Amino acid sequence: ASFGEKGCHLASPPPSGSIPPGGPPCYCCLAAFLKMESNAASCASTLSGLLCLQDEKSIRKTLKMTMITFIEIVNRWMDVSTFYQQLIKRRKKSFLFSALYAAFIFGGRHLMNKRAKFELRKPLVLWSLTLAVFSIFGALRTGAYMVYILMTKGLKQSVCDQSFYNGPVSKFWAYAFVLSKAPELGDTIFIILRKQKLIFLHWYHHITVLLYSWYSYKDMVAGGGWFMTMNYSVHAVMYSYYALRAAGFRVSRKFAMFITLSQITQMLMGCVVNYLVFYWMQHDQCHSHFQNIFWSSLMYLSYLVLFCHFFFEAYIGKMRKTTKAE
Repeated sequence: ASFGEKGCHLASPPPSGSIPPGGPPCYCCLAAFLKMESNAASCASTLSGLLCLQDEKSIRKTLKMTMITFIEIVNRWMDVSTFYQQLIKRRKKSFLFSALYAAFIFGGRHLMNKRAKFELRKPLVLWSLTLAVFSIFGALRTGAYMVYILMTKGLKQSVCDQSFYNGPVSKFWAYAFVLSKAPELGDTIFIILRKQKLIFLHWYHHITVLLYSWYSYKDMVAGGGWFMTMNYSVHAVMYSYYALRAAGFRVSRKFAMFITLSQITQMLMGCVVNYLVFYWMQHDQCHSHFQNIFWSSLMYLSYLVLFCHFFFEAYIGKMRKTTKAE
C-alpha cells in the first residue's frame, strides 16, 4: 500500500469478497490524511488490509486501532497551552464551585429528608464507568511517563522535573486531571439523591483537591507527576469497583479494603513526596515554594488521618464486633 497525491491505494488487490458492492477500494490511512509523511506508508500497509476486510475479527481490530489513533491525535494535536491560559484565568472559580457544592450538600440533604430516595442505578453505572475508563487511560498514560523518567533519570528527576507538565502526552493528561476535579463533584449528587450516608471525608476530600489542583497547576510545582499518577491509578480501581457494585455485581469486601489501603498508601506517599520536594528545594534542585508545600503537606496529612480512621471504623471495628458476637 502507498499514499499518493490523490489518496491511498492497495499495491495488490484485497481478498475476494472483502469489499462490499459499490464500496470504496480502501480507506485512506489516518496518518497520511494528517500528512505525517514519514509514517504514512507504514500505517497504510498496516491498516488498509484490515479496513477493507468485513469479517468480525477485522472489525474488532479496526475499532481498536481507531481508538488508539484517536487518543494519539488528542495527545499530539490538542493545544493544551490555550486551555492552560483559560484555566489560569478562571482558577478563582474553584472557590465558586466549592461554595455551590457545599450549598448543594446541606440544602440537598434537607430537601431529601421528606422525600423518597431515587434509585438512579443506570445513571450511576454510566457515571462510574465513564470515570473508571477516564482514570484507567490517565493512569496508563501518566504511569508510563513516570516509569520512563524513573528508569532513565532516577527518583530525584521524577519528583523535580517539570517536563511532566510540558511533555507531548503527559501535558494533556495533567490538564485533564485538573479539569476533572470539578465534574467529579457529581459523585455526591448520587449519594444525596439516593439518601446514602455522606461522611465528612467524602466532601472534604472533593473540595480540597479541587482547590489545590486548580491553584498548583499554575505554578507547575515539583511532585505533580507523582500526585496525579497516584490519583489516576487509585481512581481507576475505585470507580471500576463503584461501577460493578452499581451494576448489581457482588464484589468481595476484601476488594473494598484493598481500595482503602491503596488510598492510605497514596496519602503516605504524598507526604513523602512533599518532604523530598522540601529537602531538594533547599538545594535549588526542585521548583516549588514553601506555601505550596505547607498546604499540600497539611492536605495529605489530614487525608492520611481521615482514611486511617475510616479504615478502622469500616473494617477493623466491624470485624471486632463480629468476633465478639460469635
